[in-house]
Amino acid sequence: MKDSRISKRMALKTVAAAAVVVIAGSSLPVLAQQPVTINVVDVAGSLALLQDAIESYKLKNPNVKFTFTKAPAPELPSKLRAMQAADRSDIDLVLGGTDILAAGIEQKLWVKMLPDNAAKFPGVLDNYLPEARKMQELAHDQALAVVFMPSGPLMEYNPDKVKQVPTSPQELLAWCKANPNRFIYARPANSGPGRTFLMGLPYLLGDKNPKDPVNGWTKTWAFLKELNTCIEYYPGGTGAVMKELGEGSRDMTVTVTGWDINPRALGVVPKNFKVGAFKNMTWVNDTQYMMMPKGLSAEKSKVVLDVMAYLLKPEQQALTYDKGYFYPGPAIKNVPITMAPQSSQDVIKEFGRPEYAELIAKNPHVQPLDAQEMVKAFRIWDQEIGTQKAK
Repeated sequence: MKDSRISKRMALKTVAAAAVVVIAGSSLPVLAQQPVTINVVDVAGSLALLQDAIESYKLKNPNVKFTFTKAPAPELPSKLRAMQAADRSDIDLVLGGTDILAAGIEQKLWVKMLPDNAAKFPGVLDNYLPEARKMQELAHDQALAVVFMPSGPLMEYNPDKVKQVPTSPQELLAWCKANPNRFIYARPANSGPGRTFLMGLPYLLGDKNPKDPVNGWTKTWAFLKELNTCIEYYPGGTGAVMKELGEGSRDMTVTVTGWDINPRALGVVPKNFKVGAFKNMTWVNDTQYMMMPKGLSAEKSKVVLDVMAYLLKPEQQALTYDKGYFYPGPAIKNVPITMAPQSSQDVIKEFGRPEYAELIAKNPHVQPLDAQEMVKAFRIWDQEIGTQKAK
């Protein structure tokens, strides 16, 4: 599904070309006097949001080329570790969510961004939206938030099959047992909706300490083990979940705002599928980050930092409204949807949910788990839940 998004966005290069004429601060300095290739790895579908902005950067800096590859979040750290041990630099910029951020922090893979490179990002912390700035705290100065989303957890379902959407974990469990193998979610270590569901449950269940998955999630782990009895298997990513939901082999899944809007806009999930919220939910916010691995040459480091700064400009941030993939998208202030391409405005108008504004406003928001605790939560889930039925 991510590939289809990117291919469709490549057709919008004209939007990116048009955007470069209105970049704040006129032209960028040409940093690379000789051709340089920046190898970008996307572990969260981030290119769906940032590809157009990167294309416009290339127009401003003709000596800079880019290659793009994808990698599952659980597999990338070992690859980076091996390259750094061999004094190689085959990956220059990593785009991804809190999963890869956490793993990289734990294994000391990232270059420190702030305050070491503060001159390249003047006022960046003050420019962030308040909730995005809180998400930036999770980076421990080793990455920069580039897009932001009040995430979930939410329930997405086929209204022809699910007549009464669950409004509590207990109702979800009862529905799942009454309809075995019709509910599905993906492995949290490689799925935004999966990890949002995992981190949102302690708040819904009233666990002792929602920030301590080892000692504070007694109710959450017991619930997930019970839920496991009526789930057939756990796909490795969210795209596979949405494909099964759209094809009708499943009737309900957990979702987040962007994964609700975007698959319906692309036709992967029928437009009429609905979303329900848990009563007294707590929003677990989400962010995607830009990370620079250790070991880059001075020349490449300079270019990567310049790319990062460029992607945080308001005009490039406006492109992150995309087709609702990471709703709403921008991480910085004063980027209304009226700045977005008309195609993005049209998608949000047609496939957005009017109820999201009220849900976002009336319910509390929290950050995801910090890096070390998130890694612990993923390990426990993998060992005690996922290994039972992994495919």
